[in-house]
Amino acid sequence: MARRKSPTLTEVELELMEVLWQKGEASVGEIVEALPEERLAYSSVLTVMRILEQKGYVTHEKEGRAFIYRPIVDRQQARKNVVGYLLRRFFDNSPELLVVNLLENENLSQTEVDRLKRLIDEAR
Repeated sequence: MARRKSPTLTEVELELMEVLWQKGEASVGEIVEALPEERLAYSSVLTVMRILEQKGYVTHEKEGRAFIYRPIVDRQQARKNVVGYLLRRFFDNSPELLVVNLLENENLSQTEVDRLKRLIDEAR
């Protein structure tokens, strides 16, 4: 059975998007060079970039013999997409359930708690 296409980013996709968000645009070779160590082969990066293009996260233009990839989705929009996915998939579309889960299961600093309180008060 074929695997369903994920609307969110996989670990490798996110790693490549981080490079693009930092650089603004890059060829596959430049992306490979920007990765820590020799983690992924050129052909693997090319394959993932094509997947990212199919998902609507990047676009490319041909410059000489190389494709130059540019992000279409910025970091903030990607975060919004994944939070929306989490809300729908795991929290019955309830932001409250997500926040309650975070508060009950994560060790938040007092600074983080104070900031959350302030944001809740501002949203009222």
